[in-house]
Amino acid sequence: MSEPMSASALLKALRDEGLTVIEVGDWRNHNRNHKGPWGPVHGVMIHHTVTKGSARTVDICRHGYASLPGPLCHGVITKDGKVHLVGYGRANHAGSGDDDVLRAVIAEKPLPGDNEANTDGNRHFYGFECENLGDGHDPWPAAQLEAIERAAAAICRHHGWDEGSVIGHLEWQPGKVDPRGFTMASMRARISARLGKKPSTGGGSGAASTYTVRKGDTLWSIARAYGVSVAALVDVNGIKDPSKLSVGQKLKLTASTVTTYTVKKGDTLWGIAHARLGDGGRWGEIAKLNGLKDANALSVGQKLKLPKK
Repeated sequence: MSEPMSASALLKALRDEGLTVIEVGDWRNHNRNHKGPWGPVHGVMIHHTVTKGSARTVDICRHGYASLPGPLCHGVITKDGKVHLVGYGRANHAGSGDDDVLRAVIAEKPLPGDNEANTDGNRHFYGFECENLGDGHDPWPAAQLEAIERAAAAICRHHGWDEGSVIGHLEWQPGKVDPRGFTMASMRARISARLGKKPSTGGGSGAASTYTVRKGDTLWSIARAYGVSVAALVDVNGIKDPSKLSVGQKLKLTASTVTTYTVKKGDTLWGIAHARLGDGGRWGEIAKLNGLKDANALSVGQKLKLPKK
């Protein structure tokens, strides 16, 4: 059980993690505490906003709507990687979710499928809304993904949690799809690396040899998280349809090598990362690996090295 960190401790933790934090209005006293308790806290929840424009996004998350009053989160992470604190305390972000998921988060174990909404999530989770249209095509800039990683890691570091305490809204409440455009498996791997730990496999110690599939996972996200190739996962696990994974399914892991891609007409780094790595937000890794100074200057027929999936 963890008591919520104070507003000052939250601000310090985020800045100590290297984030640019903007305090919006009287955020320290902006909450929904009159509707129910805030805490104990057990994890961090990530969302996308389905909005465009940083100023508008921050304003909506601060004030909310007539049917859903603000704050709609604690921090808004805009595309430039800045964290805008809009509330502290109970916030209208998580809604009701699955009690089995909450127990798994507390135990930092693989998440079960969320099939019911019987538990108050606004009480138990810190929430970050991230500026994105949520259509699967709106890019996630590298600066924004890094800010999500840093913000979640900052809170985990304070409470002594590992990456298993960070979940997406889609893993908590049935019917939700956010965040869309990157996978929580890949984000948890990033958070784990920042915290100086290996990604959790749901038990055991030492190097990971198996992985238990969670809701929202894809072969691409799992491959990226554990530094293996999709082809190797398919081969070693005898997978006939790479698009079909089952929650709770156990996969054997193996090694991977760097592959290449030949640029075609109409390609963008975002599109290539999305199609070949399963995470469009990794376009910056492709640019860095190939020494590209201008991410928009691609030539048909150009050979690109791709990082590990």
